[in-house]
Amino acid sequence: MKAILTIIAIIFFGTLAMAQDTAKEVKVETIAMGVELNIEIQETETEVARLYMFKNSRIKKELSFRTKRNKSKLA
Repeated sequence: MKAILTIIAIIFFGTLAMAQDTAKEVKVETIAMGVELNIEIQETETEVARLYMFKNSRIKKELSFRTKRNKSKLA
């Protein structure tokens, strides 16, 4: 019974708090400003890049290494 009365009191006081109209909307003055676009394109030297036949071939080679202990043993 005490829990039910507590819940009803919380709901009642919550609705009273929300129903109060203390804050009114305040108008804000806005300022319109223009936007300037200054775009300068600078040309840079192009460098030569190497193309490999297989993507990530060096990485795959390094990751696929095997040691002597990786081999299976016959008992």
